[in-house]
Amino acid sequence: MDRHTATLHADRIQASIASDAAAKSALVASWRRSASLHRLDPAGQKLPRRLTEIELSMARQRVEPLLAAARSSLDRLYLAVGGVGCCVLLADADGVPVDRRGAPVDDETFHSWGLWTGSVWSEHSEGTNGIGTCLVEQRALTIHRDQHFFTRNTLLSCTTAPVYDHLGNLVAALDVSSCRADLTEGFVNLIAMAVSEAARRIEADNFRMAFPKARILLAPVADKSTGALVAVDADDLVVGATRAARLALGITQDCLARPLPAADLLGDAPAVSEDLTEAERSVVQRALARSQGNVSAAAQNLGISRATLHRKLARFGIRRPH
Repeated sequence: MDRHTATLHADRIQASIASDAAAKSALVASWRRSASLHRLDPAGQKLPRRLTEIELSMARQRVEPLLAAARSSLDRLYLAVGGVGCCVLLADADGVPVDRRGAPVDDETFHSWGLWTGSVWSEHSEGTNGIGTCLVEQRALTIHRDQHFFTRNTLLSCTTAPVYDHLGNLVAALDVSSCRADLTEGFVNLIAMAVSEAARRIEADNFRMAFPKARILLAPVADKSTGALVAVDADDLVVGATRAARLALGITQDCLARPLPAADLLGDAPAVSEDLTEAERSVVQRALARSQGNVSAAAQNLGISRATLHRKLARFGIRRPH
């Protein structure tokens, strides 16, 4: 980029910051944070800071469960966008990419731009950019070319979505970046949809890994694609919820700290009987179904004698399936 273009970009940012546009524009508000809060100069030419190998290894260790949950989604996302000159980055909560997918033919280019594992893309370090600004604003966004704060980053287009862990905490940002000049608005929108969907898949897979012994239920919310999941234990008590479920159902950490019946939370309470006799009848029915009508096997599974089970069948009016 020539000096004249760089000067124009820096002047445009300074003029926007000096105006009242920050009150109306999230982008200008980010520029203002970059200049006023982080004391950055849009004309700065220094490349993103990179962690040492030891620092990067430690950063990866801190999010290892998330990395394991994310691998398949990163692969799928890369298959969708890698062939058109994009790379996929998963950054931690500090804005440091800890995993990456990219075509070998593009590696040299992306490495020179700092779109690599270990580079620091926090807003504090790099000003307005996809990863850093997504983490600050906690929302999916695209920072396209001259929307970046630093002039040296204005050839990049970055589309990013936040990733939340099983406790509802922001732990990562999923990003697709490109330095192609021919990215159309329509294609950027398609990338944005793919990134958001991949971020939700990562959250869902991570949630299931965090509650391996629980039943995972989809919460009854209007938008079925939000990843509103709840984890329910063997006693039908809610033991976990994704951020989307927490927001949709008003679940707080305090709620999860005490017993919370799934039926009460998911709106099934009127249809659920709390009668002990009915509860026992249901247990017997399930045991008989699992044994395919074999009374001896059902009794063994319940830890009672065959005669006792026969009495219960008669008492509850349960007929064995044939």
